[in-house]
Amino acid sequence: MSSSVTVLAFDYGLKSIGVAVGQSMTGTATMLKALKAQDGTPNWAQIEALIKEWQPKLLVVGLPLNMDGTEQPFTARVHKFVNRLHGRYGLQVKTQDERLTTVDARSQLFAEGGFKKLSKELVDSLSAKLILESWFENGGAYGD
Repeated sequence: MSSSVTVLAFDYGLKSIGVAVGQSMTGTATMLKALKAQDGTPNWAQIEALIKEWQPKLLVVGLPLNMDGTEQPFTARVHKFVNRLHGRYGLQVKTQDERLTTVDARSQLFAEGGFKKLSKELVDSLSAKLILESWFENGGAYGD
């Protein structure tokens, strides 16, 4: 793909939703502030503000799977979030296997600053960044 596409990524959770933004050209992502959620329901106005600010062509949401690749009960909640994102904003939404991203995020943050770095919001946003970067690494592109 010749032109760079901006992509927003989400690490969906019941209390907190990690957010990252990235560019397809560089394949890199940057953490944004995690969003609070009430039993999995985000403040949609905050998501709309992010979409207006960053103008993404695509959204990527981490998909929680069991280690054997099968879906787990929480995966259904994530599919619902994906459908709502698409329905509200009309943007293409892709999912990316997020197995081990939280573990990776925790170990990276711990290495950077010990336990004080392990806030839920930082872990969630770093997870979103890792989800997006792994999506880019796996050849994720706009329009597939």
